[in-house]
Amino acid sequence: MTRQETPKLIDRLPVSPETTEWLGRVAEIAPIIDKFREEGERQRFSPLPAYEALRDAGMHRMLVAKEFGGSQVSLQTGSAVLQALARIDPAAAWQMGVQAAIGRISDYLPDAAAREIFGGQDGLVVGSVNPTGKAEVVEGGYLLRGRWGFASGSAHAGWLVCAATVTEGGTPRTTATGPELRMLFVPKSQVTMLDTWHTLGLRGTGSEDYEVDGVFVPQDRTASQADMQLPPPARPSLGYAIGYYDFGLFGSSSTVLGAAAGALDAFKTLAAAKAPAAGTSTLAASHTVQEQLARAEILVRSSRLLLADAAWHAGEYGREGGDSLSATVRLAAATVAENACTVVGILFRLAGTSSLYAESMLERYFRDVHSATKHITLSHSNIEMSGQYLLGGGLKMRR
Repeated sequence: MTRQETPKLIDRLPVSPETTEWLGRVAEIAPIIDKFREEGERQRFSPLPAYEALRDAGMHRMLVAKEFGGSQVSLQTGSAVLQALARIDPAAAWQMGVQAAIGRISDYLPDAAAREIFGGQDGLVVGSVNPTGKAEVVEGGYLLRGRWGFASGSAHAGWLVCAATVTEGGTPRTTATGPELRMLFVPKSQVTMLDTWHTLGLRGTGSEDYEVDGVFVPQDRTASQADMQLPPPARPSLGYAIGYYDFGLFGSSSTVLGAAAGALDAFKTLAAAKAPAAGTSTLAASHTVQEQLARAEILVRSSRLLLADAAWHAGEYGREGGDSLSATVRLAAATVAENACTVVGILFRLAGTSSLYAESMLERYFRDVHSATKHITLSHSNIEMSGQYLLGGGLKMRR
């Protein structure tokens, strides 16, 4: 072993040719993503060259059906790609993960609308599925008003999705399960973006708030939130059989896991060179550091295997898995998030003052991971609700 090589645990599980190809695409664009990372952090959205590199590599449509202009890669491949991107820039990976989640709605839209929105333009399709707007029923569709948050990737978006409560004559329409909710797709040209994204982490995602005031949305550019609770209907254009709310967990959990892996790499480089103040040896020679690093290493590895297991089950049993699959995926994603926070916390602490400075990737990973895990898909409530399900109490989103 030469001095330049980093010691590693053996890791030779088979990887599919598809995953190998897509990881090669990440490696090709890595220098561009790395070059513009700091600029994105300063301006609070991805610079155009970084987005164009992601777009030209197909990252923005990798988890969309081929029928709608996507590559329709496996969940295992998509997760591996997002992890690799997050090691370079968590903000870039987060935006691609959000696009993957919103892209999942394409299988719930009429074919023509899905082709128009996802295949008819090369911008991102992002937005919010939190129903904070109102969609008044009018002839042929809905009149949409409201304000939404967290439109990650909006700087390079062509369309935004807006979740809304359906009203008729100003009164919310109800179904057997509660208010009728729909996802309405609106061209960005009809949306007002708001400069609200001033945050601790994930600064480069441009996750601004946005408003819509009285825009008409045709019926066929909408999808029912109730339908999204279930796998999409079988049809020739179908990309994935897994339901929306299970699919979306993979993007966020893959991003935080990749960031934790990146933090491990950054810390190993630091530990080999840094001696603590008044110390006589490097961090790498410390018994405490050695033990804590090994614990962090195995947390990352076990999380990767856990997420791969969930992705396999989702791919194999997406249509018939039901609550059993949903609980498996939710519990895996939330556990990966907890492990990622533990890992970056350990490494941030061990690095001492070196982790305080903005030029340190450890500082970036720490901020980005703790910001990402505020997302509902990674909430600790997923662990609680999975526990309730395992004790026979049914599976809910939250109490």
